[in-house]
Amino acid sequence: MQSMDWDDAFANMAYVENSHLLPDFWANRAASYRAELSDRRLEEDIPYGDEPRQKLDIVWPDGAPKGLAVFVHGGFWMRLNKSHWTDFAEGMRVAGWAVCIPSYTLTPQARIAQITREIGRAITVAAARVDGPIHLAGHSAGGHLATRMLCNDCPLEPEVQARIEHTLSISGLHDLRPLMHTKMNETLKLDAQEARAESAVLRDPVCAGTLTCWVGGGERPEFIRQTSLLPMMWQGLGVAARHQIEGSHNHFTVLEGLKLPNTPITDAFLGSAKLKGTDT
Repeated sequence: MQSMDWDDAFANMAYVENSHLLPDFWANRAASYRAELSDRRLEEDIPYGDEPRQKLDIVWPDGAPKGLAVFVHGGFWMRLNKSHWTDFAEGMRVAGWAVCIPSYTLTPQARIAQITREIGRAITVAAARVDGPIHLAGHSAGGHLATRMLCNDCPLEPEVQARIEHTLSISGLHDLRPLMHTKMNETLKLDAQEARAESAVLRDPVCAGTLTCWVGGGERPEFIRQTSLLPMMWQGLGVAARHQIEGSHNHFTVLEGLKLPNTPITDAFLGSAKLKGTDT
């Protein structure tokens, strides 16, 4: 049997032309967006812990928030920060939601299990500032962190977890075991015990909210597989879960619709999207 090339399976940037330019592009575009926001619409660097990266931003709507939306960034738990993604709050902000974007300690300074706990603390701090329902979203590694908030060992207090109405995992990683076979694991330092414990597909869900897993049709096959895997597992455990493959988007363009209201992916973040043909 031919062995799987797991490094290639997760190599998003290798399959996107000029992808090495994207981090600076995202950072500059997000900085321009922040410059356009008034002080009453943006609150930056709210601490949720004592470590340097344990900070979050909140982008506020024009009126009273309908609830709290949280977007957790990706980067394989190894790179990037909240300041790359501020402009992706705009779709939900216009829809009337307060949008929280947290940073977190990166590997290898933190293990993935610690990062999961950090995101739990970030959501708890943001939830104390914003009343109403909570909607979670995360991209790639952030999709992993968002869906871990729905698991039976979730770091959230029950009263916060009970407010989670909908979760959107965008190109999320829900089975971490294959990552042990990549060069990235020199940084991630996953062992079999942690990889199993941190894989949402191997845990029981406890949140009563709904789940949407979303992926671009032009992404690496492993991300498409992982997107379909979690709804298939959790629907059998009583979760209202579904998945959607959107067009020919790659791992990065799949996010672009979040910048606008009334797009399919923003509607999915709101939990109101009507998906076509790929519900599981």
